[in-house]
Amino acid sequence: METIPLTKLDLNQIGYIKEINCNESIKRRLLDFGLIPNTKITPIMKSVAGDPIAYEVRNIILAIRKQDANKIVVFAK
Repeated sequence: METIPLTKLDLNQIGYIKEINCNESIKRRLLDFGLIPNTKITPIMKSVAGDPIAYEVRNIILAIRKQDANKIVVFAK
């Protein structure tokens, strides 16, 4: 499996989180939502402008801004 930024996943393509490289406050919040290494994440919807993108993680839907999603590295399936 290759590693790519989260924003490069196509809609409904499954990825698994490898690492989060955001600033500490955002990283802490993402970790609190369950975005930890090896967690399955799937982009399910883009806003009209393309930012933010909605992701399904652990049976919740979470909207993440592109600038933050670019700093999340995933294994693409």
